[in-house]
Amino acid sequence: MNKEEFYRLLEARRSIRRFKKDLPPKEVIDRILAAGMQAPSGKNLQNWRFFVVTGKKRDEYLAHSQKSWLSLKDVLQRRLKPSLYEFTERFFFTLGDAPVIVFCYSENNPEERYHTNVGSVYMAVENMNLACFVEGLGCCTMGAPLEIKQDVDRFLGVTEREDYKKGELELLCALVIGYPDHSPPKAPRQLDDRIHWIDS
Repeated sequence: MNKEEFYRLLEARRSIRRFKKDLPPKEVIDRILAAGMQAPSGKNLQNWRFFVVTGKKRDEYLAHSQKSWLSLKDVLQRRLKPSLYEFTERFFFTLGDAPVIVFCYSENNPEERYHTNVGSVYMAVENMNLACFVEGLGCCTMGAPLEIKQDVDRFLGVTEREDYKKGELELLCALVIGYPDHSPPKAPRQLDDRIHWIDS
């Protein structure tokens, strides 16, 4: 990949919220997860932990997704146009038919600063976003599971892990992944007050 292709890749990536129901091959999902694990991490702790949900378990999660909507709907109603609000509500109730959900956790090492632990996982998540696009898949990074953190932890069974019992395992976001079934426009990048050069 040359420079131009790389920057075109960044510009072309979209967050997808409507998917075909076809399950991508496991080897493709494995490559996407491997791309995430190529990210840098503080002290090279590689503290990301990924839990991949498909099939009947994915269908069971919809009840939790619908619950997370209840925590967000009033804020979104104030921020979104009615048509986009209705589209977003449908997305929460169906996850856009995405057949794969990856829940992304940080194993927070007490010897590393908290925000470095968290930032390392989000760098992995961005790698996975780009890998999805290269693989011809769509994805959407969701913070909504944080509204129902404890429900998600119990749903995934992570409450039985020793790192969770020690208070070190923390849910950060989820990725829904599948073959895209729409081509949404990309929101313009906002530039005002985003970049500051500090010169001597």
